[in-house]
Amino acid sequence: MDRRLTVFPCAGEWLGGTLDAAPGGTGLLIVSGGSAVRIGAHRGMALLAARLARAGVPVFRYDRRGIGDSSGTDPGFAAAGPDLRAAVTAFRAGQPQLRRLVALGNCDAAALLALEGRAAGLDAVILTNPWTGAEADALPPAAAIRARYRARLRDPAQWRRLVTGGVDVRRLAAGMRKLARGSPRPEPAARILAAIGAWGDDATVILAAGDATAIAYAHAAHGLATRTVTIDSASHSFARATDAEALAQAVARALAIPPLP
Repeated sequence: MDRRLTVFPCAGEWLGGTLDAAPGGTGLLIVSGGSAVRIGAHRGMALLAARLARAGVPVFRYDRRGIGDSSGTDPGFAAAGPDLRAAVTAFRAGQPQLRRLVALGNCDAAALLALEGRAAGLDAVILTNPWTGAEADALPPAAAIRARYRARLRDPAQWRRLVTGGVDVRRLAAGMRKLARGSPRPEPAARILAAIGAWGDDATVILAAGDATAIAYAHAAHGLATRTVTIDSASHSFARATDAEALAQAVARALAIPPLP
């Protein structure tokens, strides 16, 4: 495996990156969500990068400013457009044979790619559990609460927990109040959804069926015509081995390459 560490400039700072070099003409840029470093939760992105590179797909990962190996102050995802553009430039410089560039991002990184990807020179995006805005309270989105309650009402064990005091009644009541009053769509949602829709067939959305962020996205995006893949998982980072495998194969399909061995 040809894995190389690199640094590249961005707005007067230096960003740390990792290139898994390969001969293919289509490359994948992996963008971390939140304050995650480029290795990914559970080493998931590093493992995915190695696997794709063995299949001939070059992969580049990076830490934005103020995260991991990169200098400077973290600007947050909404102001990380310069970091994305710098990473695209570094990736193309390191793999000059690239003819097509696809990017993968989870959560708020998916929102960044939807909003800034075209301007950064991306040809397509793979968006996992796209973030559509923060809730006004500490509770999950109303759509996620509704889905969770629906599943629990069908589970006899949850009724026993309620009777025996195993349920946090105050949190249950707070959730019911939120459902009763409804949950307004977070302010960024319309802009993010419009950006995702504008990608058309160049966007693939991958959702973890039981993840609160994914449930909120699916509710907000109802009626939005996008290519969507749903994985039977509640893990936001696709943590289980079966989750990671499903994610890897979904990414391979989005890249239009054969199934990964």
